[in-house]
Amino acid sequence: MTTSPLWYLRRLSRMGPREVGGRVADTVRRRRWRSALPDSPAVTGARFTAVLPAGALDGVPAGAAKRLVAEADRLMAGHAEFFGVVRDDLLDPDWWFDPKTGRRAPWGYAFDVPYRNEEAVGDIKQIWEPSRHQYLTVLAAAYAVTGNERYAERVAEHLRLWWAANAPLRGVHWISGIELGIRLLSWVWVRRLLDGWPGAAGLFEDNPVARNQIWHHQRWLAAFPSRGSSANNHVIAEAAGQFAAACAFDWFPSSARWRVDALRSLERQLRGNTFGSGLNRELATEYHGLVLELGLAAVAEADAAGVPVPTTVRLVLLRMTDALAAVVDNRLRPPRQGDADDGHGLVVDGPGTDRWASLLATGDAVFGRLDWWPEVGGTDVRTPLLAALLRPYANRETDAKRGTVARPAARPDHFADAGMTILRGPEEIWCRCDGGPHGFLAIAAHAHADALSVEVRHDGVDVLADPGTYCYHGQPEWRKYFRSTLGHNTLELDGGDQSASGGPFLWTRHARSRVLVADTSGAEVSRWSAEHDGYRGSVHRRRVELTAATKELRVVDEVRGPRRAVRLAFHLGPTVTADLVGNWAMLTWTRDGEERSAVLDLPGRLSWRTHRAESSPALGWYSPGFGRKEPATTLVGTGFTDGTDTGADGFTTVLRFGD
Repeated sequence: MTTSPLWYLRRLSRMGPREVGGRVADTVRRRRWRSALPDSPAVTGARFTAVLPAGALDGVPAGAAKRLVAEADRLMAGHAEFFGVVRDDLLDPDWWFDPKTGRRAPWGYAFDVPYRNEEAVGDIKQIWEPSRHQYLTVLAAAYAVTGNERYAERVAEHLRLWWAANAPLRGVHWISGIELGIRLLSWVWVRRLLDGWPGAAGLFEDNPVARNQIWHHQRWLAAFPSRGSSANNHVIAEAAGQFAAACAFDWFPSSARWRVDALRSLERQLRGNTFGSGLNRELATEYHGLVLELGLAAVAEADAAGVPVPTTVRLVLLRMTDALAAVVDNRLRPPRQGDADDGHGLVVDGPGTDRWASLLATGDAVFGRLDWWPEVGGTDVRTPLLAALLRPYANRETDAKRGTVARPAARPDHFADAGMTILRGPEEIWCRCDGGPHGFLAIAAHAHADALSVEVRHDGVDVLADPGTYCYHGQPEWRKYFRSTLGHNTLELDGGDQSASGGPFLWTRHARSRVLVADTSGAEVSRWSAEHDGYRGSVHRRRVELTAATKELRVVDEVRGPRRAVRLAFHLGPTVTADLVGNWAMLTWTRDGEERSAVLDLPGRLSWRTHRAESSPALGWYSPGFGRKEPATTLVGTGFTDGTDTGADGFTTVLRFGD
């Protein structure tokens, strides 16, 4: 997919004067850098002192260590999987090759590489992901846990290969700041985890090639921060990586300045990217996790280096952790809201490690759990390592006024600023209702057209599911579907989305939602109601009620305005089967070997059909992770609104769970 001139015009229209000025300056700087690549400054006496405290590795659970070593052995054999694509070429990686399309990114000046053009470059995510070097942090962690030097030797071999093949400002790995930031954070942890291996200093601080790469990465990040309408999770990854490197690799004349500037940016952007309630403003749960991981890793570097951190940074991370504890279901799964690309800030664990349990375990170690938090066992490698570096929040002298910061006394169910409400019922019924803003900043890059959508689970099983994301680049029809209104459990009018898309990461018109009722206080009935104005000339209002005694979820959709064509979609989870007769569907699934069921009583005014694994157009799919999709059943009802100003003749859907 080639980015069109029209996209650039639309993108420009979403920028303010300050952002436009900054991007013009960036363009001038890129042209100047093309012919003026400086040498990194000479360094003598460089040392790495940000090591793990003695005994830190003793806290790694045996099960987590076993998973880690198993994954490290798989990597040692050359096997890996990135976004659903299995690779067997990691013994001697081609850093610019995309195995998904078979294409190889062109060589040349970094800013000339058309990375958005899949025909010229390949799938850029497939190319970038291995070069985040998070598979190397896994190998380095395996060395730290086992002492087996073959893991360390493979890490050293691959780093030297990468540094030789990717000279500063040459090729596809010098284009995106988030990639440089996360890669720097990986290098910091690789060096830390390899401490004790005889070759560690020769690989890093005593190696002029390594020092040159580290210096140029930091110089790049200082020059080209994400700006304005792009200042989302990317700018936090850039600041966190820059700050971590300036703390741990403080070998250069500019290190102190880079450290101060990166910390200032991190503090400002963490506050800007986070609602007061603690939820991430992008309203994309995976990015809540990414930002929280990056923030915790950055503060760990500060504490390891003895660098004071503004109290506001820890407070934001505290609120984010409490918010995560509040929104997860009984199986510790958070909402599947907005975009998700499986991005992580720091990886030192093997597959099968629960990301969200890991974050809550770290939060418990650093901030202390509240009584209403869900129970989380110690099951990962990362938590004891981060906890060994992070100073416990309660013991910080600079947080003496902590008593003025009120943490929730009971589990929050409604997050007014984010427009998210969680309804909970018996037998672990969990329902997320969405009445929040359409994403973050002017372009809302990671938002979906999902206003008033619901997501329903029973004991952690997706019953009414958010289908996910699947892809970003190169497959425009799939990208369009997975973020469309029809691709969510909500109501569509006249075959169009509630918000207007200007491209794969650009929305030019945003539906405005407002929550009217959010009452989760009743023991018997929880209620939620909201409306949005995304369809010009009409208002869609939705009411949701969860009745505990009958285990019944009632959804009522009303449309005020002229008569319009309507499609109402309900996406079932991939393990749920549906037997549809007229407007009545029997849903069945299995959980832990036990058969479960529910009845979905659909609006009789609409004509209902099941859809599964359709591609022309796309319908009936579920994406369990980035780059992966699997068939799922979608129920779609078609018809017309009543064309009144009251919307009194609404569409009522009732979901009843069986005993």
